[in-house]
Amino acid sequence: MAHDDDAALIRRWFQRLAEHMQAVDYVGARPLFAEDVVAFGSFARFVNGREALEREQWRNVWGTIDGSRFRLDDMRAIVLADRLTAAGIAVFDSTGYGEDGTPYDRSGRSTVVFGRGAIGGDWVAQHVHFSLFPGVPPRSFGNRAGKKA
Repeated sequence: MAHDDDAALIRRWFQRLAEHMQAVDYVGARPLFAEDVVAFGSFARFVNGREALEREQWRNVWGTIDGSRFRLDDMRAIVLADRLTAAGIAVFDSTGYGEDGTPYDRSGRSTVVFGRGAIGGDWVAQHVHFSLFPGVPPRSFGNRAGKKA
């Protein structure tokens, strides 16, 4: 069971990530993730480290989709008794694009394992697992600009 403040900070983490995804802001998203994050992605199969996550997942997805958001009203949080480790589970939605530019609903699920140094501090993702729902095309072909530094 999550303490209300802890769950609110996890919800805020998902909201901040969605904002960075919408803006294609890789630099702004980096502090949300530990340098040694371990990840499974909707594009990258298995990734070690934040630089690799950005290179192999974010840069292959964020600029090809629109409208990234998490269903925050349905988000679930599990916080350990020490309140320094937690997991957040949320469904995500976005719009993907076929090779011919036809838009499609691009929804999936995410599980994030968080850590932090002190109670009340911001959560940092230690592990993320994003996967698309069955039947969703694995690749989007949209092309939009953003803060791709």
